[in-house]
Amino acid sequence: MEGWSKLQSSLNSINFAQAGTKISKGFNSSVQATRERLGQVAADEITELPQEYKDLEARVDALRAAHVSLLKITKVYESEQYDYPVQIQESLSELSSSIGYNITSFAASNLKGTNLPSPAAPSAPPAAQHKTLPHALTRAAHTASATVAAGPAGETERLGRALELYASGFDKVSAARLEQDHAIQQNFLHPWQTTLNASIAVAMKARQAVRVSRLELDAAKQSLKNASPAKQEHARLEVENAEDDLVQKTEVAITLMKTVLENPEPIKNLNELIKAQLLYFSIAAEALSTVQGEIEELSVAAEGEYRKSRDH
Repeated sequence: MEGWSKLQSSLNSINFAQAGTKISKGFNSSVQATRERLGQVAADEITELPQEYKDLEARVDALRAAHVSLLKITKVYESEQYDYPVQIQESLSELSSSIGYNITSFAASNLKGTNLPSPAAPSAPPAAQHKTLPHALTRAAHTASATVAAGPAGETERLGRALELYASGFDKVSAARLEQDHAIQQNFLHPWQTTLNASIAVAMKARQAVRVSRLELDAAKQSLKNASPAKQEHARLEVENAEDDLVQKTEVAITLMKTVLENPEPIKNLNELIKAQLLYFSIAAEALSTVQGEIEELSVAAEGEYRKSRDH
């Protein structure tokens, strides 16, 4: 038992010493970083990193910037209303209708069987609608067609037919829009974000470790330079250990940065983005092209009858 207590005490002493050394190194590297930032360190006193490492740093920075800039724009595909700003007003109207329905339903249920007047049974609130421009155009065209059809016969029949054709065309566009957005979310946004948050982030973390190690080395060199004769040997060992640490961390960072830059995933993801967009636009073009041809026939017929009536 006594032997175990001595061993535990010894381990605690070692851990405390290691913690103290770590704190000391952290403080020295912070001081070194501050001195460099303030221009108090000569250029030849800053350890030069390998050119290969610096070239890889620049390329990883460019890769990260490309991911961030494209992601900033394409994240709109996570929210279906990106092309339909009017959706805010519609959402508020739907929310108001839903609240009114719930209040009326609650009142009707709780006043049942009492002598108090019970409100009329509420009509169900409108079903939630997709908030995209194609869906909005489809709804508007359907409504306009029904409104025109309710009026006097004549030219409005052709207009009603044209509006219904327009609605049917955009109904196909609406479905394709939702499919496009889902494909982009699954096959581009998620993996693109993963690359940024995983492999690129790991490489950036390794670079930060190199920076800290380099600062610790230069701080150790400075300590050696100012060390008293009695502490020269210890300071020299600190420099050698710091050099070994920097070499090791630099090699690790180089390997990780090369892995990130050689990863084919970003090109694959970009291809998936284009595929989803191409499919959407091709379906939209085909649907609207068919509808446009039919509406053009109605337009020509209507114009012919109009001119004929004017001639009489």
